[in-house]
Amino acid sequence: MKTKTLYRPVGEKEMLLIIESKYKEFPARLEWQPIFYPVLNEDYASEIAEKWNTRDEAGNYLGFVTRFEVAEDFLNKYPPQNVGAKNHNELWIPSEELEAFNQAIVGNIEVIKVFIGKDFKKPANNEIKSLIVNLTLS
Repeated sequence: MKTKTLYRPVGEKEMLLIIESKYKEFPARLEWQPIFYPVLNEDYASEIAEKWNTRDEAGNYLGFVTRFEVAEDFLNKYPPQNVGAKNHNELWIPSEELEAFNQAIVGNIEVIKVFIGKDFKKPANNEIKSLIVNLTLS
């Protein structure tokens, strides 16, 4: 099976739900979020995590960059969307299709980077603390 590597920047609240799923799926969207948007490159995911997530109180001023593989045949129905700069490319998955998207993830969701905002106080739990320590030391 061919897969495509995707990325998703998340704050602490969403990261906790990913951990709860044992790194297997992304949480359901909130009612005011019509789409789930994984991004197509690490640089764009890092930019969002660093510039937006680290300024978001709801995400505890943390930005995590996740990387994961998705079955390519599943993704073919979602054309890439450019939302700004040349590398600002993402897929728009309707919220109601997120469960099917999660089932198309091959393997685990991996955390590859963490960004810490100036207003961050303390991690929500030991697993978040471990991610912060391990990713800021590497």
